[in-house]
Amino acid sequence: MEISVVIPLLNEEESLQELHDWIAKVMQSNRYLYEIIFIDDGSTDTSWQVIEELSAKYTAVKGIRFQRNYGKSQALDAGFELAKGKVVITMDADLQDNPEEIPELYNLIIKDDFDLISGWKKKRYDNVVTKNIPSKLFNAAARRTSGLKLHDFNCGLKAYKNEVIKAVKVSGEMHRYIPVLAKNEGFNKIGEKVVQHQARKYGETKFGIDRFINGFLDLITISFLSKFGKRPMHIFGLWGTLMFLFGTSLAFYIGVLKLYKLFNGIKTILVTSNPWFYIALTSMILGTLLFLSGFLGELIIKMKPDEKHYTIKEKLNF
Repeated sequence: MEISVVIPLLNEEESLQELHDWIAKVMQSNRYLYEIIFIDDGSTDTSWQVIEELSAKYTAVKGIRFQRNYGKSQALDAGFELAKGKVVITMDADLQDNPEEIPELYNLIIKDDFDLISGWKKKRYDNVVTKNIPSKLFNAAARRTSGLKLHDFNCGLKAYKNEVIKAVKVSGEMHRYIPVLAKNEGFNKIGEKVVQHQARKYGETKFGIDRFINGFLDLITISFLSKFGKRPMHIFGLWGTLMFLFGTSLAFYIGVLKLYKLFNGIKTILVTSNPWFYIALTSMILGTLLFLSGFLGELIIKMKPDEKHYTIKEKLNF
């Protein structure tokens, strides 16, 4: 298997037949051995029926149907798990990604030995206010935080070596940051290709402005996880220890000062009337809690099972 095309979708009944025919034409003209994996993320229209018809007619078409809507990240994760191609290409089902890009993406992975190629929609046909401007702000923040010099983290059209998609686990809404996840796993040869973006032909976008808010929150999460996700004690334990030592030292100083004044007959106040006593006490309590948080985090990582956050209702042609 040379190429696996992984396509997550939600209510895209109008575009599926056209998208399949377009991909198949490109694959056959280049004589690729390929598979197309459609992941139906809980569609309420006839998308699954279209996938059933395509899979019955073409053995290269495979389908995964979720029990309900779980999100794009979960859909990609399910597709990644079953993809067999040496090169795995992801694209959206709304015909805004151009299958004609597939041969060049494939060559960049196979011939130029890239681990991952991310598409860059340099010229976009989306709404400027609701999508283009927020997208530019989001990508600027992602570049600064991750250190990856990509222009379009959220582009659905990407190409991967198979070993990359088998190494990364995509959950929550982390599909935007698969290049960052790949980098964290040690895949450093990550490139970018300008791809053709097309105006949506059918229906309406399934994503609203809230995806950028969630995107920034996820960016904070992945930035933290990339540094301390596998060693929480390094941050919680460090700050917990420093705060506890500060509180303990301060309490010791207050106690020694109190005894000194009493021994020398100097007028003094009750320890409990000293505001620094409560600062010391609070520091010791917070330090203990932070240290315990790091300790519990380490235990959770060691004991956490490899669980899936989605339920597959049906598979076709697997």
